Amino acid sequence: MDKLGYTIESSKSFDDVSTALEKTSPERGFRVLAVHNVKETLAGKGFEIEPLKIFEVCNAGFAYKALGNDISVAMFMPCKIVVRPKGAKTVMTLVRPSMIAEMLPDAGLNDLANDVEKQLIGIIDEIK
Repeated sequence: MDKLGYTIESSKSFDDVSTALEKTSPERGFRVLAVHNVKETLAGKGFEIEPLKIFEVCNAGFAYKALGNDISVAMFMPCKIVVRPKGAKTVMTLVRPSMIAEMLPDAGLNDLANDVEKQLIGIIDEIK
């Protein structure tokens, strides 16, 4: 999982982490495009799970550069951060942008993906 996602645990509550992610992302240059409340969505269909949110975040400048390199990168956009409780802690997992560069080796996305990943890890680490 380490290669696919960057995961950390926080002692903050699920709600506090979710609120912090919505606040900190724009402060660090990433717009929160959508928040998928998976628990709520599945409950509407009669399925019960623990709280789970998927945050879709994007930096327009990075997106523009990535799409300019290879339009196929659109399949992986926007970047996703998953938030879920784990016992008394809250887990945040970033789907690593560097994995996109690996899946599109001819797109020349390595440096850009690594920069995006570094900045998103910075957001998650700040919230922790």
